[in-house]
Amino acid sequence: MVRAFSLGVMLFGVWLLLSGHYTPLLLGFGVGSSILVVLIAMRMDVVDHEGVPLYLGPRVLAYIPWLLLEILRANIIVARIILHPALPISPIMVHFQASQKTDLGRAIYANSITLTPGTITTGVEGSELEIHALTWADVDGREEDEMDRRVTRLEQGI
Repeated sequence: MVRAFSLGVMLFGVWLLLSGHYTPLLLGFGVGSSILVVLIAMRMDVVDHEGVPLYLGPRVLAYIPWLLLEILRANIIVARIILHPALPISPIMVHFQASQKTDLGRAIYANSITLTPGTITTGVEGSELEIHALTWADVDGREEDEMDRRVTRLEQGI
């Protein structure tokens, strides 16, 4: 029940941030739609430790700024490659072993790689991720190892 309540509060918070309207009628619509979504999620039996990962709270607050900085760095690198007259790309597919123990941890890792410009996770088979990169330098292993360590640290306590 705590997870259902926290899911409702988070949904209403997101709705409130995205809406920007604070009239009683619209606030009522927000509460009603949040309750409806929570009831549907409970009926689908997806209000569990992975569907509502409350345990990630404090650790995710440290991970998101680091990920945003990595996304910014990768954007600059990709922009330099695209704006270079010779367009020095060398697309490559590589495989990485994820050290995460849970499906949620591997999903966070795969999505973090995909969010970083120049790389896309094209497949996940068990703990092996298949990654497409714009250049070899994008997947030389240093950034992926650091991201893997950080996501593993993020998922600890599951």
